[in-house]
Amino acid sequence: MTAPSTFGLSSEARNLHWLLTNLVEEVPGILSVAVVSSDGLLLLSSDQESNEAARRSGGRSTTGPRGSAADLATVVSGIGSLTVGAAKLMDFGAVKHTMVAMDEGSLFVMSISDGSLLGVHGAADCDMSVVAYHMALFVGRAGHVLTPELRNELRQSVESAAAGSPR
Repeated sequence: MTAPSTFGLSSEARNLHWLLTNLVEEVPGILSVAVVSSDGLLLLSSDQESNEAARRSGGRSTTGPRGSAADLATVVSGIGSLTVGAAKLMDFGAVKHTMVAMDEGSLFVMSISDGSLLGVHGAADCDMSVVAYHMALFVGRAGHVLTPELRNELRQSVESAAAGSPR
C-alpha cells in the first residue's frame, strides 16, 4: 500500500492518516478503508493515490471496489443512510455498525461521530470479529478529534489529491 502524502496537513490530520494506514497494514484481510462525512463525501482513504491512478487509467485496482476510493465512499454512505432510515423506522436507536457478507468479500460500516462513517472492504477470508474489533479501536481514537475543522481540512486534501495538485 502506498500511503497518501500528509505534507502540509495538521498534526490531527496526519494522526488520522497514520491510524488508517496502521489499520490496513496491521489487520489481515482488510483491502481498503474509507472515512466518509455525514454528507457522503470522502474524507480519508487508505488508497487514495493508487485508486485515483486506476480510475484515471480506466484500470481496476485490487485493493478496493472498482478501483476507486470514491466508489467505496459512495457504497459506505448509501449503506449508512439506509441503516439509519431502518433504525428510525423500527425505533431501535442509533446504528452502531453494519456488516455485509458476500461470496468474495465483506463490507463493514461503523459510525464514527456526528454521522461520519468508517467503511472497510475486507477479503472473503478475513476474520470478521478481528476486523470489527480494530474498527472499534479506530473509531474510539478518531471520533473525538474529527471536528468540523478537521473534516474540512481532510475534504480539501482529498479534493486536492483528486485534482493532482500538491497538498
